[in-house]
Amino acid sequence: MATENDCAVLQAIFNPNTPFGDIPGLDYPHEVKNNEDSGFDPALLAEAKALEMQGVACAEDADLDRAVHLFDRAIELLPQRPSAYNNRAQALRLQGDTEGALADLDRAISLGTGTGHSACQALVQRGLIRRLQDRNDEAVQDFQLASALGSAFARQQLVQLNPYAALCNRMLAQVIGQMRNPEPNLDAPIDH
Repeated sequence: MATENDCAVLQAIFNPNTPFGDIPGLDYPHEVKNNEDSGFDPALLAEAKALEMQGVACAEDADLDRAVHLFDRAIELLPQRPSAYNNRAQALRLQGDTEGALADLDRAISLGTGTGHSACQALVQRGLIRRLQDRNDEAVQDFQLASALGSAFARQQLVQLNPYAALCNRMLAQVIGQMRNPEPNLDAPIDH
């Protein structure tokens, strides 16, 4: 069983754009803990998790082909478990296979029935890819769903994608900047 710290490290590795520790269930203690692994044969589950951990280690070492192979094996063992699809999607994305990554993220979301850690992580990653593809309306939908599952990073993305919030943030930054560094009034009379 992975510790909370292990999960945070994996999150940082596979999702380098997310704030460290943005893990559903940790940010919101009232959230139901992930039950995605219930119902699987314990021996197969342990083997699949071990393969995924090896895949993560390979990805850390930039051996993405080996990482994908290990994630493939984990999927072969438990094809109904969303975690390996999500992990493989990250490796595929790093290899430049965006379509393959999107297909795996879709699968992780559907297997996770839209809830749980894997679904939240997959929604954030899919939202980021869609944002890079300039498909912002679809990205907003993904970030809204991930935000509802507890992702603080998804909430930040929603604010950034909201043009009114962006305008307000710029205006507020200007006002604060002017308060910190007032410009001299050149029209004011000079006292001698």
